[in-house]
Amino acid sequence: MSKPVEKLTATQLVERLKAFGTPEHLEGMTRYGINANNTLGVSIPNIRSLARGRRDHQLARDLWATRFHEARILAAFVDDPTMVTPDQMDEWVSAFDSWDVCDQVCISLFGKTPYAVDKAKEWSARSEEFVKRAAFAIMAAMAWQDKKATDEIFLQFLPIIIRESGDSRNFVKKGINWALRQIGKRNPALGQAAIKACHEIQALGTPAGKWIAADALREFSKKGVAES
Repeated sequence: MSKPVEKLTATQLVERLKAFGTPEHLEGMTRYGINANNTLGVSIPNIRSLARGRRDHQLARDLWATRFHEARILAAFVDDPTMVTPDQMDEWVSAFDSWDVCDQVCISLFGKTPYAVDKAKEWSARSEEFVKRAAFAIMAAMAWQDKKATDEIFLQFLPIIIRESGDSRNFVKKGINWALRQIGKRNPALGQAAIKACHEIQALGTPAGKWIAADALREFSKKGVAES
């Protein structure tokens, strides 16, 4: 019989996070381009250890409100995707200030909500760097995790990827590339569609697009994704 999970408040969980934090890990995070503001220097495995056995929507909201970097990642791990609203998604995405918070929230939470597709489409047209990255992080997360999603969903994403492929901002460019690669690796039919999208991106001639397409095509080649 498993041991009951200790019930802790957001404030108590932040204290646990602080105990896990180290200057060395914080330094390593900053080397990878992670925003150091309100950051404690806690590894993802340690954050996950605090999330284990917890599923609490209000606790997630309380953790997010602390504004601590790792507490916001923990919030994504403990929240209930079925209770997340579009307003909450808009509120949280507007507060993204680092690529890792963006990606962890999109992978662990936003990509599992009923609003994932609509938000990915909507946010892809926004100008803010991390809001736009969130759109493509959701696409990547769904392609990787959502076994029930139809090919049609991802075929709708590909024209958006082509449209936005000229965005040269580092975190957007890498997010677009990530979504394209995950879609292409999902199954052979989507692989062919993703390769076709790569050629269309190359034809646009933008520096960012050339990198996005070339990198995706290299990975497709390594993974045996072939054009018909």
